[in-house]
Amino acid sequence: MNIENSLSVAQNLPRCAHQGALELAKSKADRRRGALEAMALAIQRHQNEILEANTLDLEASRMAEAREPIVDWLKLTPARLETTVEILQQLASLPEPIGRIMNAASGFDDGHTYSQRIPLGAIALIYEAFPELAAIAAGMCLKTANSLLLLGVSEATHSNLAIVRALKSALEEVGLPLECVELVPLSGENSIKDLVTQDDYLSLVIPYGRPSLVKEVAEQATVPVLRTAMGNCYLYWSASASLETARSMILESHKNQPDPVNAIEKVLIDPNQKSSSLVRLWNILKEKGFEIRVDEALHEEFSDFKLANPSEWNQPYLTKTVAFKGVANLETAIAWINCYSSAHADCLATESYQESRQFALEINSASTFINESPRFSRYRQPGSPIFLGMSNQKFSPRGAISLETLTTIKQIVLGNK
Repeated sequence: MNIENSLSVAQNLPRCAHQGALELAKSKADRRRGALEAMALAIQRHQNEILEANTLDLEASRMAEAREPIVDWLKLTPARLETTVEILQQLASLPEPIGRIMNAASGFDDGHTYSQRIPLGAIALIYEAFPELAAIAAGMCLKTANSLLLLGVSEATHSNLAIVRALKSALEEVGLPLECVELVPLSGENSIKDLVTQDDYLSLVIPYGRPSLVKEVAEQATVPVLRTAMGNCYLYWSASASLETARSMILESHKNQPDPVNAIEKVLIDPNQKSSSLVRLWNILKEKGFEIRVDEALHEEFSDFKLANPSEWNQPYLTKTVAFKGVANLETAIAWINCYSSAHADCLATESYQESRQFALEINSASTFINESPRFSRYRQPGSPIFLGMSNQKFSPRGAISLETLTTIKQIVLGNK
């Protein structure tokens, strides 16, 4: 799936988004809260139109013989739209992040200094499929008083347009600038580079999709890039951990739909793990529709399974596929994971406190999960944080992309003169 060249018809959109961000920064929290509530109602009100538009995209993708899981990523359902509505409603009810006062790290002799959260400005989201992501990102940006510029893919053209129309109707209803949410029209005259080099107007670019898209954006951008990651999460299955622990962690991690952000796709096995437990786990996964792949050593004993190519260990499958590899010990597993995983969420199944501490301290990933599924969820319980995705970059912000990620800090000094 390729994102088509774009932007010639909309060279002024980054400038418009910048102006929208300036207006949003001056808006009152109650007004933005009202806009979020209006967005939720607009998605509900226009649900049939959005689903009809999505049907056109799905039919076109099937005719073009799009590969799985692309079709599933594109698909909208009433349930997925209802989840999107719930996220917007929850965003409206959350405490206001903008304007929050914090103590400063340093002070001045003749004055008082403090820090305050402020918006980033205009943010661009470049995303593959996941049409509902436009509404979720728009809600998070509105909550943080940022404007949003959206660049989707050609396969989701009708869906993206229908969703943005609904969002704009909500902005118009509450009297906020329509430039707060803009969809870049697709054309074949310019490239992604034309968007990600608009550093006079854009404050941040977020590429959301497969590693190839993230890499393309990061290599071409002059605007700061917030890298995202999905898939290729590792699990080390210690000899002390039960079959049930490994089973539940793997299956639970694959339940998030439609995007497999934190799905466990690779499992490293302790040499003392029982072979009978391994075979039982494989049978369970096959019954659930998973494809099993193995390394060379396991393939010699279990030749019925497909041999994993060397290049697969550092690439996500983004499907219900899990590859298994035997390792000598925990130290070897940690070294392998630090070299080959996507570095945003890696896991350990163990009953050993010493192993859990070593794993937590030595794994270089943004987050580690010990005897717990790494399953990613944008929406949990009312009042809990909402996340756009996961970032695996080394510098801050890293890990879950939350509302605070879309803000920055301003230091304010009040003098006594």
